[in-house]
Amino acid sequence: MRLEQWGVGKEHHRMASECPEYVIAIGVPIIKTSVVNEDGLSQIYQYLKEYHTVAFVGSSGVGKSTLINHILGTDHLETGDLRNDDKGRHTTTHRELFMIPGKGMVIDTPGMRELGMWSAKDGIDHTFLDIEELTRKCRFSDCSHENETGCAVRQAVKDGLIAEERYRAYMKLKAENAYNKNAVDYLAAKKRKFKQIAKLNKHNFKQ
Repeated sequence: MRLEQWGVGKEHHRMASECPEYVIAIGVPIIKTSVVNEDGLSQIYQYLKEYHTVAFVGSSGVGKSTLINHILGTDHLETGDLRNDDKGRHTTTHRELFMIPGKGMVIDTPGMRELGMWSAKDGIDHTFLDIEELTRKCRFSDCSHENETGCAVRQAVKDGLIAEERYRAYMKLKAENAYNKNAVDYLAAKKRKFKQIAKLNKHNFKQ
């Protein structure tokens, strides 16, 4: 079965087959870098332009400060190796802005354990556009894309048209976003309830 039979463009399939990293996030540039071998640095420099600001964000120990030191040509920032459990050490404790003459500015940030999502539906839909297009081909409009008969998404995964890892990432992010939305709705309802109680108490107090 061919990808276009599901109504998904050939370009997505071609890019995924030619570039394995493409399946992670369609339309997001992925650059493999190494300060030791100087791999990918020329691509990083393309983002360093005058009047532009670039921020380095990620987990502790992944090399943000090391990369910035290389860009600056100094050892200004303290760096650290991974711990024995492969978790990063917090060597950067605050955000810091650096000017690069003729190449704009870079921001070093403290490492983080994890990134959460907040109202990410539009971002998920855009990032997983190929899967979103397939969802319109499912037999049932409320298909969960798990075990239903006639699910175009699961069929595409089975046929090798959508990478299993990409499908799992899509399902995980959709579930996390749904959980967060429920939490936001719950907090909003709780806030409204407290306002009603406060208003009622104020009214009773006046009486």
